[in-house]
Order: sequence, then structure tokens, then C-alpha cells
Amino acid sequence: MTETTAPEEPGARERILAAAEELFAASGFDATPTSRIAERAAVPKGLVHYYFKRKPDLLAALVERLPEDRLDPDRVVVRGDVAASLHRLVDAFDRALDTSAVLSHLLWREADTHPAVLDALQARFDRMVGQIRTVVAAARPDGCPDADVDCAAQLLASAVSYRHSVARHADDGQEAMHRELRFLADALAAGAGA
Repeated sequence: MTETTAPEEPGARERILAAAEELFAASGFDATPTSRIAERAAVPKGLVHYYFKRKPDLLAALVERLPEDRLDPDRVVVRGDVAASLHRLVDAFDRALDTSAVLSHLLWREADTHPAVLDALQARFDRMVGQIRTVVAAARPDGCPDADVDCAAQLLASAVSYRHSVARHADDGQEAMHRELRFLADALAAGAGA
């Protein structure tokens, strides 16, 4: 095997990533040696280091495994109906975020000590704010100020992120989100009439 040729181990990289995700979630990044990852993935330890030169490279690869977070605004916007648009948007976010709940939680936990993870998660949050801004701008009532659209986007992105990191364990998380969406839609309508 040369430095540039991958070993003939079908699916080894994916098994390593799956093992790392599982073990990091259970024990944390720092408490998980690469030897345990190799054992769980049923590969030699050297193969872990072949694919991931440094252990933090595993975290970077896990960030890339997060599901695509870009949404098509045309699929959620109901022109002139902010509340319906926001409900459809949050439902789309929920579907995307629910597919990676464990991975997202793990990465948020590791963001405190790994700047590259924090940067990647911040970029995802910024994309979410931008998508919300696009949807609200397309659905907002006439006369609604841009500043209100920006505030609504920041608030809703924060609420969605919070719910998926903490409040998803609460019994009334869905109902609370519906109240928040109604509040935002009413506030935008009131701002348009001012």
C-alpha cells in the first residue's frame, strides 16, 4: 500500500465514522481513544490514522455527515401568509434536523473545545438565519420593515436550534413552537401596519 493508495477495505471509512460518532456521543471526544474506534469499526488502528491523520479530523468529517441543510424557499413560502410559511419552514427544518439528532448534539457538545467544529456549526446556523430571512421576506405583509424580517430570522433560528439541542426532550416542544410562530407572524403583521 502506498501513501496515496487507499487500502482495499470496503466501507472501512464509513464504519470508522459510525464508530466514532457512537463512541464520542457515549463518552465524549477526549475520553475516546482511537484504539476503541478501531475496535468498534473492526479495522486495524493504523487504518483509522490512514483515513484521519489526527483525531480532530474525525470531528471535521462528522460535521460533513450532517444532512444537507439548504431548503428550497419556493417549497415552503405561502405568499402573504407568514404564519403558514413559518410552519412549513419549521416542519422542513425538523425533518432535516431529526435525522441527525445524536450527531448534532455531539457536535454542539464538542464545539466548546474544538474551534473548527464551532466554526462549522456557526456557519450552519448562519445559513439557517439566511433561509428564514428569505422565507419571511417572501411571505411578509406589505410594509413590513426589513429590520423586522432580520429580527424574526434571528429569533426563529435561535428557537429552532434551542429546541433541537435541548427542548426536544420536553413534552410540549411542538406546541411551544407553534405559539412562537404565531407570535412572530403577528408581530410582523403589526410592524407592517405601523
